[in-house]
Amino acid sequence: MEASKLREQSESELKDELLKLRREAFNLRMQKATGELARTDQFRKIRRNIARVKTVLTEKKAGSSS
Repeated sequence: MEASKLREQSESELKDELLKLRREAFNLRMQKATGELARTDQFRKIRRNIARVKTVLTEKKAGSSS
């Protein structure tokens, strides 16, 4: 997921994407707890994607208020 593509989306789309990513992170934590998680590298990718979405949301909020 690239930040440039995220910047093209609306705030509501970004919020939906953030919710989807948080659910995915929760599912990964549950898989890890039950011993079913095969690809542990997914944690890092999801965390970084969440951070990207939050950053773009913050940029949009700061840009719209000024």
